[in-house]
Parts: sequence; C-alpha cells; structure tokens
Amino acid sequence: QVQLVESGGGLVQAGGSLRLSCATSGRTFSISRMGWFRQAPGKEREFVATVSWSGLSTYYADSVKGRFTISKDNAKNTMYLQMNSLKPEDTAVYYCAAGRSVTLPARPSEYQYWGQGTQVTVSS
Repeated sequence: QVQLVESGGGLVQAGGSLRLSCATSGRTFSISRMGWFRQAPGKEREFVATVSWSGLSTYYADSVKGRFTISKDNAKNTMYLQMNSLKPEDTAVYYCAAGRSVTLPARPSEYQYWGQGTQVTVSS
C-alpha cells in the first residue's frame, strides 16, 4: 500500500500563490507516476498536473499551464504543486494521486492511490 497526505491548502485572494505538498509513504517503489487533480462542487474530478516518479517528466492541463508548477523532492518522498496567479475558478478540493503503471496520465482511473484532499479557495 501507498499512503498520501496533502497539505498546504487555504484561502487566498485572486492573483495570490499557494504551495501544496503531498507526502508519500509505504510501498513507493511500485509507483511510476504521481499527479494532482481537483474537484469543484458539482463538477467531475479534473486533471491538473502530473510528474514521473523520477521527477523528469511533467505534463499540465491547459488551464494551469504557465501558472502552476509540479515538482518532486525524492529525498523527502514529497510532491509539490506551486500555484501562482490564482483565479477564482481554481477553487476546488485538490487531491494528490499515485499510480503503478500509468499510460494515460490525465485520467483519474489510472491512479490507484489517493490522498484525502485539501481545500483551495480563491476569492475575487
């Protein structure tokens, strides 16, 4: 099993920044890719960004490209999402996810392990 714990959410004004963290533990040797997803009230869970376990390969949703940066600190077994120039439409619960064999990294069903989520609220 793999355990994921998110932190760093909160309330911020439009244009501001937040950094989310996702600490991993357990059988992390089985993980090939990690990602961030988000879900707003009444909407489906949507892809935000993904990073390979090595940290060398990243991919972003068009809606966050140029504003968000995903990264990994392998020494700390922690993934991050630096969010800049936040907009009210970024408001959602943000989830980190980890997958053993991910071929379609934007698809939530590709990931076997999920954190509990952290709320991000951007006020206008």
